[in-house]
Amino acid sequence: MADEKFSNFLTDIIDADLAEGKVDVVHTRFPPEPNGYLHIGSAKAIFINYTIAKHYGGLFNLRFDDTNPAREGDEYVQSILQDLKWLGAEPNGGIFYGSDYFERCYEYAEQLIKEGKAYVDDLTREQMQEYRGNDAGKPSRPSPYRDRTPEENLDLFRRMRAGEFADGEKTLRAKIDLASPNMNMRDPTIYRIKHVEHHRQGDKWCIYPMYDFAHPIQDAIEGITFSLCSLEFENHRPLYDWVITNLFGKEFPKQREFARLNVTNTVMSKRYLRELVEKNIVDGWDDPRMPTLSGLRRRGYTPTSIFKFVKDAGISKADNLVDMRQLEAVLRAELELNAQRRVAVLEPVKLIIDNYPADQCEYFDLPNNPNRDANDTTTRPVAFTKELWIENSDFFEVPPPKFKRLTLGSEVRLMGAYLVRCTGVDKDENGNVVAIHAEADLETRNGNPADGRKVRGTIHWVSCAHCIEAEVELYDKLFTEANMNGIPDDADFKDYLNPDSVKVLQGAKLEESLKDAKPGDRFQFVRNGYFTPDSKHEGVYNRIVTLKDSFKL
Repeated sequence: MADEKFSNFLTDIIDADLAEGKVDVVHTRFPPEPNGYLHIGSAKAIFINYTIAKHYGGLFNLRFDDTNPAREGDEYVQSILQDLKWLGAEPNGGIFYGSDYFERCYEYAEQLIKEGKAYVDDLTREQMQEYRGNDAGKPSRPSPYRDRTPEENLDLFRRMRAGEFADGEKTLRAKIDLASPNMNMRDPTIYRIKHVEHHRQGDKWCIYPMYDFAHPIQDAIEGITFSLCSLEFENHRPLYDWVITNLFGKEFPKQREFARLNVTNTVMSKRYLRELVEKNIVDGWDDPRMPTLSGLRRRGYTPTSIFKFVKDAGISKADNLVDMRQLEAVLRAELELNAQRRVAVLEPVKLIIDNYPADQCEYFDLPNNPNRDANDTTTRPVAFTKELWIENSDFFEVPPPKFKRLTLGSEVRLMGAYLVRCTGVDKDENGNVVAIHAEADLETRNGNPADGRKVRGTIHWVSCAHCIEAEVELYDKLFTEANMNGIPDDADFKDYLNPDSVKVLQGAKLEESLKDAKPGDRFQFVRNGYFTPDSKHEGVYNRIVTLKDSFKL
């Protein structure tokens, strides 16, 4: 039985089939087409199929649906393998390729031909659409080639395989029901001619099975018991069942569908994502603004946050649009507990402590993670010198109301170090502040001032002589429209791109302990957010998520 903590309408179906003895093992699969990179929506399909198999002690397969060679390639295969490994979704049932079943699919197609259940059609795609029509209440016109004999169809199909015909010249169609209210059952195409080299099979084949035909065959061969897929395949289920019944004569595999994961301010269409990549609008499939798993990984998201987000969003058949801030909130809660704290000044201005010796350097121990629940009491030494970098926004000559940081004559705490009072500024010829002067109360190294005066503000800092320089990328949502599925049909999705989806800060100053940081490490830059080293460009840090947001889990 399913764990009560992981119970949904799919587990209800599985529980019933197990209780009735219809199946004795739960065997699922994830069948991505290797023609693009997986995205956050794919993570839902992975989560459902992997987690259900795991909960029932069953098997989970990864199968590459590489039946359409036009845009498929090994680059995408490798990215998918990397994504599943990163998510921890181990395919304990095995890794397979749809193309490995081409010969079996062909044999099953010949079986249908011999039984009078499939025929070779000469109609073009446009003619086929015309004959089929678009009125579900009105039967389709039969193709003039529908009543070819099995012998003639077998001869033509074998000649199709031999390469005698051009692309689109002939197709193989299942002979089902031209009056079916489900248009997918009106003699669907199950094989088409494509003289295209396959990324694994080379030029061995020039005819390829359609997904709706190949997929149930592959499921049956692999022993899949539950083919769990997204809701757009619900109308294809009768065809799935027809293939299983006519070729294997049994009830299982059983296809069941769930609602896709839609997330605000992004697109999931591979066509749209590919266009963004190919037109260099983004920095590749793994651009940190992309909804791809590789993009989220590069951005600094964790596998646990993605799976928790999918689980919290729920598993049902009802379409919904999930706020991207929910994923950010899940990640923020995880990083608040786990991320080490570091100091980084993103938009620096120099602070000179006039009464501090120029040749002196001392170290202050700053906590690595002051979160009480983290149970981390460790510290690290951070260098303090006469000249420091502070945030430009932490100083105002003429402060706004209720400003509690540094201004002329005011006093603040340098985080973990001394109290300092601003005494003056240096300006360039344009009147811009280039350096701030201050005096430190050198008696406040380890605590409050002796006279008990109260200091309201605390600001962070790094030593000018003991820091490293980096470029920092501040990311925001990729699109301005929350529901990109709702834009007008004639609209160009690129018109909704957010012009402020990334802000690049040059010359940020980071504490020197970060010189050894690696991609995949995640830090809280104190008062600034959560960041990770970029995996493609050395010396660049990506903001994973801000420190706070009004969104509540």
